[in-house]
Amino acid sequence: MQVQELIANGGAYLGLELGSTRIKAVLIDNGHQVVATGSYGWENRYEGGYWTYHLEDVWTGIQAAYTELAADVKKQYGVTLTKLAGMGFSAMMHGYLPFDKSGALLAPFRTWRNTTTGPAAEALSSRFQFNIPLRWSIAHLYQAMLNGEEHVGSIDFLTTLAGYVHWKLSGKRVLGVGDASGMFPIDSTTGDFDETMVQSFDALAAESGYSWKLRDLLPQVLSAGEDAGCLTEEGAKLLDVSGNLQAGIPMCPPEGDAGTGMAATNAVAERTGNVSAGTSIFAMIVLEKALSKVYPEIDMVTTPDGKPVAMVHCNNCTNEINAWAKLFAQFQEAMGQTVDMNKLFTTMFESALQGDANGGGLVLYNYLSGESITGLDEGRPLFVRGPESEFSFANLMRTQLYSALATLKLGLDILSGEQVAVDRLLGHGGFFKTPVVGQRMMAAAANAAVSVMETAGEGGPWGMAVLAAYAGRKTQGQTLDNYLDTCVFAGQKVTTVEPQAEDLAGFNAFMERYRANLPVERAAVEHYTI
Repeated sequence: MQVQELIANGGAYLGLELGSTRIKAVLIDNGHQVVATGSYGWENRYEGGYWTYHLEDVWTGIQAAYTELAADVKKQYGVTLTKLAGMGFSAMMHGYLPFDKSGALLAPFRTWRNTTTGPAAEALSSRFQFNIPLRWSIAHLYQAMLNGEEHVGSIDFLTTLAGYVHWKLSGKRVLGVGDASGMFPIDSTTGDFDETMVQSFDALAAESGYSWKLRDLLPQVLSAGEDAGCLTEEGAKLLDVSGNLQAGIPMCPPEGDAGTGMAATNAVAERTGNVSAGTSIFAMIVLEKALSKVYPEIDMVTTPDGKPVAMVHCNNCTNEINAWAKLFAQFQEAMGQTVDMNKLFTTMFESALQGDANGGGLVLYNYLSGESITGLDEGRPLFVRGPESEFSFANLMRTQLYSALATLKLGLDILSGEQVAVDRLLGHGGFFKTPVVGQRMMAAAANAAVSVMETAGEGGPWGMAVLAAYAGRKTQGQTLDNYLDTCVFAGQKVTTVEPQAEDLAGFNAFMERYRANLPVERAAVEHYTI
C-alpha cells in the first residue's frame, strides 16, 4: 500500500537505459528499491560499412519499454502512472549523431562499435597528447572531416544517444559529464570540456574551412545532481503513447552506460572500480593521481560527478557466449526438448568450473567486431584447438568465459604496472548473473577480489534511476559518493569472491596462448571472406 500511494502521488523515480541489445526501464521508490520494470530487445545493424541503429527503432524501443513498465505498475499496484518525482535517460556512450539546424539527422548513427576512425584518432591523440579512442565522438567528427563528407559543414548539434533522447524529451542540449567525457576530453578541475584542446580543434576546423566552433556543436556539460530541464508536453507524448504521463517532470543529466554502471556499483569514490560485462566489457577505476603517460589502451573519462577515471574498454564480451547458447538451444529443439534459456545459460557457466584451469589448450577469440587494444579494425569470431587439446564441453565453456575477459586483462595489466590502487572492484551485467562463476573468472583476470551487489542484475537502468533520485532530492552539499554510501548502499548485501591460485595460474596460461595466437586471428581478419 505504501508503494501504491507513493506512485499515485508521483513520488517514484524512473531510469531508462538503451543498451546494446536491450532497452530497459526501471522504477524505484524513495528507498531506491525497484518497484516495476519494462524492457525491449533490439539489435544493431551493419549498413553502409557502419554499425548503426535507426532512430525510429530508438523510439519504438523506448515506448515499448515504458509501456511495459506502466503496465507492470498497473498490474502490481492498480495505479495508472501519471506523475514522477524525477527521471533520467542513459545509453551506450560515444558514437556520432550529427544534426542540422532543423533537427534532421545528417548521417546514420555511428555507434561505439565502429572502428573506422583510425587516422583521426591517431592524429588527435598526437595533437592533444591525450588518448582519443576510435569510438569517441570527436574521432568520428574529425574522420568525417578527413573524409571530406559533405554533411560536416551543416552540423548544428553533435551528441550521444543519451543526449539525443534527453534533447527530444526536454528540449535541452545537455549531457552528463561522464557521457560527455566519451565525446571530448574533460578538464576535471573545471568539470567541462578541456578548453585548450577545444581551441586546438577549432584551429583544425578553421584550417579545413569550417565556420562553426566546437562548443557551438557540443552539448552543455552538467554534473550529477544539476538541473537538466523538465519533460515537455511533446516529450511526454513521445515517451508515453497512452497520453497518461504528465509533463513537467524534472530530468537529471543524461549519462552514459559507464557512468550508470559506476553509480549502480557504488564505484564513484577514489580507489574504487567496477567492471561492466555484457555485449561489450569495460573496467572503470577512479584514480587518486594521473597516470605517468598516455596509453592508447587506456581511456581517460570521468565519474558522473567529474572525477578522473581510467577506463579499459573492449568491444566484445558475451556476444560469442550468446551465439553458442543459441546453437545449443537449436540442438535441444532438434532433439525434441523444451528449451529453458535461463537454465541453459546457468548450465553453460557452471560447467566452466568443471573444466581444466587452463582451458584444456583451447583458444577462442570472441571478436565479432574489431578491438583497438589488439590492433584489429575488424573481427572474426574464431575457435581453434590443436590435436592435443582436451576438447570437452567444460573446457569449451571455461575458454568462452576466459575469452570474454582476455582483451580486458591486457588493459588491466597496464594499470597494474602503474601501481593503480583499487580497494574494491564490483561487477555488474549479464556476465555476473550466474552466482560465483563470473566473479571467479574476473577475479582471476584482475588478480583482485570481485564483489557483486544484489542490485547488479538491474545494472545501468537502476543506476540511472538512482542518479535521478540524487538530483530530485536537491541534496545540498552532499557529494554523490556520500549519497551512495549513506542513502543507497547502506546495508546492501554484497557477495565477494577472492582470486584462487589455481584460477590465476590457469588464466595466465590461457593468456600466454591467447597472445601467442593473435596472428591467427589477424590472419582470419585479413583473409576470411564470405
